[in-house]
Amino acid sequence: MNVLLERSLVELSRKNLPICILDDEPYHAEVTSERLQAAGFPVTGTTNAEEALQKVRCGSCRVVVADMKMPGMDGLAFLEKTLQCDPGMYVILVTGFYAVDSAIEAIKHGAYDYLCKPIEYTRLLKTLDDLTDSFTRGLQIRDLEDKLLDSLLFHGIVGRSPAMLEVFDLAKKIARHYTNALITGPTGSGKELVAHALHQMSPVSQERFAVCNCSALVDTLLESQLFGHVRGSFTGATETRPGLFEYANGGTVFLDEIGETSLQMQAKLLRVIQNREIQRVGSPEVRKVDVRLIAATNRDLRAEVLAGRFREDLFYRLSSIELRVPGLAERPGDIPILVQHFVKKYGETYGKPFQGLTRRAHIVLLQHDWPGNVRELENVIASAAITANSDFIDVGDLPEHLQRSRRHTASAATVWSPLPLDEVRSVHIQRVLEMCHGNRVRTAQVLGIGRTSLYRFLKRSDKPVALAARRSA
Repeated sequence: MNVLLERSLVELSRKNLPICILDDEPYHAEVTSERLQAAGFPVTGTTNAEEALQKVRCGSCRVVVADMKMPGMDGLAFLEKTLQCDPGMYVILVTGFYAVDSAIEAIKHGAYDYLCKPIEYTRLLKTLDDLTDSFTRGLQIRDLEDKLLDSLLFHGIVGRSPAMLEVFDLAKKIARHYTNALITGPTGSGKELVAHALHQMSPVSQERFAVCNCSALVDTLLESQLFGHVRGSFTGATETRPGLFEYANGGTVFLDEIGETSLQMQAKLLRVIQNREIQRVGSPEVRKVDVRLIAATNRDLRAEVLAGRFREDLFYRLSSIELRVPGLAERPGDIPILVQHFVKKYGETYGKPFQGLTRRAHIVLLQHDWPGNVRELENVIASAAITANSDFIDVGDLPEHLQRSRRHTASAATVWSPLPLDEVRSVHIQRVLEMCHGNRVRTAQVLGIGRTSLYRFLKRSDKPVALAARRSA
């Protein structure tokens, strides 16, 4: 019974692995196709390399069994073009002239296996069953990753690092009780998402959530935006309008980049916090409002207070509850799960069911510093999702600056070689001399040594360095 069950599972798995047979001899393409179809694989055969590439592009196959020697395009050239189209494609090369060196070269270029003609079908079936098993496990892993991703979502925020779990925990504790809160963190780290989460978990979650970017408006417009104005209060005020505090009365107002506001505006915001009342621009009438206030900034407000650019009383009113959102540099372990989240999000947006990123693309993203934090990472994945044409996003789909960074790293790794310390010192002195245009006084300052010591080092150095120094002097 177990044997029958295992056999039926194998047959079912084989049906999920479409194969393309490419051979310039129609007989071999036909025979191989028939044998694999009899084994339960969905198979198409062709003698044209361009036709096989088209099948790869449209995603109608996951494995290509290709002849090594073909007119017009040999197996290695076909392998290269196939992996350019779809880095997740499996290519098995077949040759009538087997050689170990050729097999190693093919594997280095990305071939999954290298077989000899006439094809030993037991070996081919074993290779394909291994692929089937790998493909099936990959689908199961992606399903588990999707479930894990869903469990890690915290009101639209993705994170599993200790730093982010601490933010989530604190947000849950204060959500029901805060009236004012301050969210700090670098630009692009997700402060607005945390503000949304606080509102969604608060007792006023059914009420309005109003957002104002304080850095985007000059003081006069910001005051009108927040407090409203009456008709005729300034040029262009053709009608009376309520501000965001009135609009979100009973709900939450989120003030982004509050550190950019002027001292005069800070005084007016302090009155809202202390007395829960506002005045429209041009009106003497005082109106009561009941709002929860969340402010966010990427500045160090304590330093701003000491510098006299931010009111101390407003700072202490806001910072009674403070959440700090860490940047990506502080939580690199969140990058893979964020990548998965954004790949899924933009795959659905653009109608491209991506299976993920290639390994080399993952490495590039993990090596990047991400000065723009989560916002930068999202923009990179969104851009790559537009340009990618295969099931996997590859390095070539990433923005140019990330590709340049990878090439520079590879180049540096290729050029580097171990050197004796004396030679390293000589090379460094030469470079600093060139940077200082031969000015020895400046060179000594940059090196952090005295001018006499520099002369002594130059004398000890190899002649080329000393000669170069004399020419520059």
